[in-house]
Amino acid sequence: MASNTSKTARASVRAGQAGQGGALSVLGEFKYLIPLNGGKHAYVRNLTNGKTAHLRTDSDAFVEEIRVLAAAGHAAKIRAELNSLAAAHPDHGWDATEKRLAEAGVFGG
Repeated sequence: MASNTSKTARASVRAGQAGQGGALSVLGEFKYLIPLNGGKHAYVRNLTNGKTAHLRTDSDAFVEEIRVLAAAGHAAKIRAELNSLAAAHPDHGWDATEKRLAEAGVFGG
């Protein structure tokens, strides 16, 4: 007995395989930063390696993770996300985080 897969299942498998070659297929808005603990920590979602890191926003590891993403061409989007977080949560220190990243030369300046 042959089992036929549905059109939707075949499309899902193809979409999953497309992401394996470094191509990115994302539906909707992709967020790089997921704030935690009042801005003291964040999940940083890395498109280049598919991993999500849980980091302190004042750590060197956070700066380096953002630097990797910025070097891969995501600097403008990350900076916009930081500004959006600063506007939405002015007491969480996102403006200071963005300033520290800029001073470290993460955004190419």
